[in-house]
Amino acid sequence: MSEPRNGRSVRRHRVVVFVRDGLLPIEFGIVHRLFGEARSRDGEALYEVLTCALTPGAVRTDTDVTLSVEHGPALLGTADTVVIPASDQDYDPPEDGRLPRRLADAFAHIRPGTRVASICTGSFVLAAAGLLENRRATTHWKSADAFRRLYPDVHLDPGVLYTHDGSVLTAAGVASGIDLCLYMIRLDHGASVANEVARGTVVPPHRSGGQAQFITEPVPQADGASTARARTRALSHLDQPLSLRELAAWESMSVRTFTRRFRAETGMSPTQWILEQRITRARELLENTDLPVDDVAAAAGFGTATSLRQHLSRTVGVSPSAYRATFR
Repeated sequence: MSEPRNGRSVRRHRVVVFVRDGLLPIEFGIVHRLFGEARSRDGEALYEVLTCALTPGAVRTDTDVTLSVEHGPALLGTADTVVIPASDQDYDPPEDGRLPRRLADAFAHIRPGTRVASICTGSFVLAAAGLLENRRATTHWKSADAFRRLYPDVHLDPGVLYTHDGSVLTAAGVASGIDLCLYMIRLDHGASVANEVARGTVVPPHRSGGQAQFITEPVPQADGASTARARTRALSHLDQPLSLRELAAWESMSVRTFTRRFRAETGMSPTQWILEQRITRARELLENTDLPVDDVAAAAGFGTATSLRQHLSRTVGVSPSAYRATFR
C-alpha cells in the first residue's frame, strides 16, 4: 500500500516473486529492480514488489549466497502479478511433467485472472501447473527439447525473447526477463514510464518479443562492417520513407549483404525493425503530446491515420484515440 495522499491511500499493483531452492539470483533481482523503479509523474512508486517461497526462511540459490524470505505461499493470493524465476531444479524436471504436491498447493492460492509470468525455465512450472496448455510460450533454447517432450500441448516457440498469451507471459532467459518486465510496465503505464525505468537501469527501452533469442553477431565485427550507423540514422528519419536500398547505401553495402548483416546483429529483418521503431515513436507521441492523430501518423512514418490505426490495433489491440485516453 502506498503512502496516503490527500487523506487517501492508493493501492499499488502488487508483484509477487515466487522463489524456489536453486534460484538464479539475477532473475530475482531483475524483477525487484525494474518494477521497483517505476514511478508516476508525481514520483510515486507504481508497484509493490514482494517475495515468497514454499516455506519462509532460507532459500538456496545457485551461488554461494542464501536468500532470506519472509513470506510463505499464501502471499500469492494477494498478487496482481506473479513472477516465477528459474531454478536449477528446472534442469531435471519430473518425468511425469506434473507439479510436486507442495508446489500445486502453493499455486492454488493464485486468484483467477492474476497475471502470471515466468523467466527462463520457470516456464516449466507454469506448464506443469496447466497454465500454458494450448497457449503460446517460450523457454530457454537449451531446454526446448525437454519442454516439448513433457508438454506437447503447449505451443512452444524457442526462437523468441518473450510471449504474451492472455494473462500468461513467458521470457526465454535472463536478459529477456528484463525485456519482459519492461513490456509489462509498458502495458500497465505506457512507454514513457517504461522508458524512464530503462534509462535508470541503463538497458535498451524496448526489444520486441518476436526478436530472436540467439543473435549471431550481437556486436560489430572487428572490421567495422556493422549496420549500427544505418539504424541510428533511420531513427532520426522515421517520418520519411525508408527503403532497404537507401539503408544499405548508408552503410555502403549491397542490399543482400546489408539484410544478412542486419538480421545477424538485431535478430530481425530491417523492415520489421523499422515498423517496431515507428510503433514505438507513435505510442510516445500519443502519450506525451496533443498532436492530432494525423500528425502522429506522419511523424512516425505511417503516412495516414488509417495506416497508424491498423498497425496499432494489430500490435497493441486498441485505436490511437483509445490508447491516448488510457495513458493521458
